[in-house]
Amino acid sequence: MRILVTDGMSKSAIAQLRDNGHEVVEQFYAPEALGAALQEFDCVVVRSKTKIQASHMDEAVKGKLKLIIRGGVGVDNIDVTYAESKGIAVRNTPCASSASVAELALGHMFALARYIGISNATMRAGQWNKKAYEGTEISGKTLGLIGMGRIAQELAKRAQALGMQVVYTCRNGEKKELPQYTYLPLAELLKTSDYVSLHIPMPADRKPVLGEAELALMKPTAFLINTARGGVVAEDALLKALNEDKLAGAALDVFEDEPTGNEALCAHPKVSVTPHIGGQTAEAQSRIGDEIVSIINGF
Repeated sequence: MRILVTDGMSKSAIAQLRDNGHEVVEQFYAPEALGAALQEFDCVVVRSKTKIQASHMDEAVKGKLKLIIRGGVGVDNIDVTYAESKGIAVRNTPCASSASVAELALGHMFALARYIGISNATMRAGQWNKKAYEGTEISGKTLGLIGMGRIAQELAKRAQALGMQVVYTCRNGEKKELPQYTYLPLAELLKTSDYVSLHIPMPADRKPVLGEAELALMKPTAFLINTARGGVVAEDALLKALNEDKLAGAALDVFEDEPTGNEALCAHPKVSVTPHIGGQTAEAQSRIGDEIVSIINGF
């Protein structure tokens, strides 16, 4: 197969694909050039940066494209339904980065609880604000998970090991067979949780799951963590809640637009931010590469 890798992949996986006789081209294409480029490849491998829409598929089917692989959990940067209607298969790597994203979410929880981010910033500016940063312990607190897929379950295990109570909700109302955790409707979860962490894909209507009304249900002492998709939380509503002291803080790895230009949110003293690095660990990248190789070899 002739394979296009647009957003990077582990060197070991690329070497393995080439050893298996495939031709691999590593190149990013701007949206306006992507469709024509796809005509020249049997398979394209993307991460988060490249978005493959219906217009790209219309051009790609003039060539030989038959497989799209998303190196990661979600596939909301690909018009999956349209691709499949054109005979193009879409695959992802749902297991590879679950632990890495869960650990980042947990890291952000510690950063919020103990003022780690803002302490770094103020100390680098020559300030010693010891008395201003009285934190809280995570143990004994309630973690509410919106979504209970692979990543959420990895986070739940770690949180429970740290002495947290774990509750969860699912957008479809489905209760999982997880008796060690408690299912709650969304409104009740928001009202009772000390930490709320999102683990859901972008809704089909692309409307935020948490807007002003939902954020208003949370405790003023609560923290919000989003390592899922930027659009599931309304950034303007979040900023308003933080400014009005209706939330103690928030942690964001994902944003409505990426790279984000929301300086007010990123520079907010109550916010811990990272540039969409949930799956950016050596271990996850290796597993993603292995899964991609497996998908291509079995296609």
